[in-house]
Amino acid sequence: MTLIEGGPEKQMGSQDQRSDRAADGTADGAADSRADKDADFSAYMSARQAALYRTAYLLAGDHAGAEDLLQNAFAKLYLSWDRVRDREALDGYVRRIMVNENNSLWRRAWKRREHSTDVLPETGTVDTYDDGMGGALWSFVQTLPAKQRSVIVLRYYEQLSEAEIADVLGVSVGTVKSQASRALAGLRARAPRSLHPHEPGDDAR
Repeated sequence: MTLIEGGPEKQMGSQDQRSDRAADGTADGAADSRADKDADFSAYMSARQAALYRTAYLLAGDHAGAEDLLQNAFAKLYLSWDRVRDREALDGYVRRIMVNENNSLWRRAWKRREHSTDVLPETGTVDTYDDGMGGALWSFVQTLPAKQRSVIVLRYYEQLSEAEIADVLGVSVGTVKSQASRALAGLRARAPRSLHPHEPGDDAR
C-alpha cells in the first residue's frame, strides 16, 4: 500500500496553502469590488455635485448649511451605494436625504434664526414662475415652514413635477399640492403684490 508522499504533515501543509490562496483570492475580489464602487461613486459625485449643491443651497438658505447638507447626503449615499439598484434614481435619493436632514434641522430651536441672503448659485435651472424676480422673492421663500419650502424649492426652482416631488418627499401627490398651495398663499401674504408668485394657468383665469 502506497502512502501519500510526505505523510500527513505535507498533506496538511498543502491544504493550508490552498486555504491561503483562496483567502487571498477573496480579499483581492473584495478589494476590486470596493475599487469599482469607489470609482462609480466618485464619477457620480463629480458629475452631479454642482446641480445637487444648488438644491442644498435652496433648502438650507446659506452656503455653510448647503455644504453640510450635501456632504451628509453623499456620505449616506456612499454607505447605501450597493443597495441603490436604480442608478437613474440617485438624484432623487440624494434630494430625499437632504430634505429630511434639513427638515430635522429646522425643528431645532437654533435653526429658527434668520439667515442672511447670499447670491444664488448660477448653476442649474432658473425659476420660470416668478417673472424674473427670483432674487427679490427668494428672501420671502426663506421664511416658509420647512416642508412648504421644500415643495417650493423642488417645484419652482428645481422644476420637478408633482409626481417627482411626491417620490422625493415620500408623500402623496395630494400632499404636494396642498403644501404648495399653502406656501403660495403664504408668499402672497408676505410679499409685495409686485412679487406675488403665480401658478401655471393663472394668466388664463
